[in-house]
Amino acid sequence: MPILHLHPAHAIHYELIPGDPARPVLVFLHEGLGSCAMWKDFPARLCQATGCRGLLYDRLGYGRSSPLTEQRRLHYVHDYALRELPLVLEHLIPGQEYVVVGHSDGGSIALIHASQQPPLLRAIVTEAAHVFVEDVTLDGIRAADAAFDAGKLRALAKYHGDKTQTIFKAWSETWLSHGFQFWNIEYLLPSIACPALVMQGSDDQYGSAAQVDAIVAQALQAAPAMIEHCGHTPHLEQPQAVLARMQAFLQRCIDTPA
Repeated sequence: MPILHLHPAHAIHYELIPGDPARPVLVFLHEGLGSCAMWKDFPARLCQATGCRGLLYDRLGYGRSSPLTEQRRLHYVHDYALRELPLVLEHLIPGQEYVVVGHSDGGSIALIHASQQPPLLRAIVTEAAHVFVEDVTLDGIRAADAAFDAGKLRALAKYHGDKTQTIFKAWSETWLSHGFQFWNIEYLLPSIACPALVMQGSDDQYGSAAQVDAIVAQALQAAPAMIEHCGHTPHLEQPQAVLARMQAFLQRCIDTPA
């Protein structure tokens, strides 16, 4: 099992997908309750369609990586974007161009990361990213929290093992806390200069089209892609439509000189 040791208490599980070394690496960032395994076969399919290599990893606290070492803070998304992600890239794909593909929390991490204008970042793709907190988001999290407490989300233990309770409550309690209702990263969007494909399901139970509208209106090169008849996980619910949209976008970005 490939493991990257960032320091003694921070071991990161990762997976690499082979592809053309002359093309950018697709870096996949999972959702707020996700892991490498929960992407299923979508990363491999997108890498095959584009000819790119792929990198997936479980963030600290998730999947087969180390458990959380401290209580989650309101700025946890920033921590993952500005601390952990750059270290993973530096150690695993140093000096290589890359594209970030992020789902939900992973999409928000991608946006924050892109706002720093890393020189090797070619583009980003977001699915169901949040840039502010909506009532529909909190309603969806309350419903998930109640389901978890009722034992209806036991399948998460397949992916997170004995970390399941900790990571679930870190997610739900942070989002439902009083302070987090004011969380907003729109101020970063005008600093995103690379091309961005902003995707969301039309029936997303955790966010409205207002998230997409805000990103597209404020980032410099962002294009919307609403996926019909689809909830919060487009790459699993409508994989063919999502694969086609991402492939077309990435081919344009990759085949256009940086």
